[in-house]
Amino acid sequence: MKIRLGYDMTFECAQPTPMILMVNVHGSRTASLIRHDEIHTAPSVDVTGYRDSYGNWCSRILAPQGRIRLFTDTIIQDSGQPDIVARWAREVPVQDLPPETLVFLLASRYCETDLLGDEAWQRFGATPPGWQRVQAICDFVHNHLTFGYPFARRTRTAFESYQERTGVCRDYAHLAIALCRSMNIPARYCTGYLGDIGVDESSDPMDFAAWFEAYLDNRWHTFDARTNRPRIGRILMARGRDAADVAIATTFGHNRLERFVIRTEEVPESESCYPAAVPLSCVRPPTNRAPHLSLIAETPR
Repeated sequence: MKIRLGYDMTFECAQPTPMILMVNVHGSRTASLIRHDEIHTAPSVDVTGYRDSYGNWCSRILAPQGRIRLFTDTIIQDSGQPDIVARWAREVPVQDLPPETLVFLLASRYCETDLLGDEAWQRFGATPPGWQRVQAICDFVHNHLTFGYPFARRTRTAFESYQERTGVCRDYAHLAIALCRSMNIPARYCTGYLGDIGVDESSDPMDFAAWFEAYLDNRWHTFDARTNRPRIGRILMARGRDAADVAIATTFGHNRLERFVIRTEEVPESESCYPAAVPLSCVRPPTNRAPHLSLIAETPR
């Protein structure tokens, strides 16, 4: 299966504004790219890159005063298979966990294990350890929260989501991560593309997605408390402790996001010649709703 994906964002900056962008396909998937997912800018600015401590590829730009447009349009090869379900996967005792997984047991900016630990053990302490326990957490979060873009708030934490019982996909991921960590299961936040492939098409505009991975049986496994079902065409961009580590745009100065359009769709098998990279002009039109606020971070000057 081939999937076409891309984004088209426009920022209005009050002054020259440094930005850190995390919008490239993750290094674990770059070999599957049919066309490089280069960041295009208008006006043209220098783009430099580095790899962060979690292995994510980050790009740096200095956006000029006024409008700057960031966009890409690429195609990736995908297996076309849904997320793997490994019901036999066992928990790994904390003393046997690899050192690199231990950071994903700790509390983080949006995942307050200290506030949710007692609740987690009361709810899930009697569930079978391993895959079934993580799935029970996903089932609970899926049913406990009500999804809606009007509920998006960039400062909402896992504990606040638990109390308010509303959120977007980042909030589902944060709450599930916090509950897993409270149960001594390493869990990390993921962001990327997830189109309506193999499911009924949503009427909502396309957006970046958030899900999480739990460490069971000596490997990381994909879980998604928002959709709570195996999905096809999940394209990873970045991983971290929570949304603070993987914001698609961290901006150092006042700005306004004017346009936010995401594409991710299956390329028909009959389409033997793939179109060249072009602006995203035929995706679902943007609406007045806020974009996925968890993925935009602004740092005041």
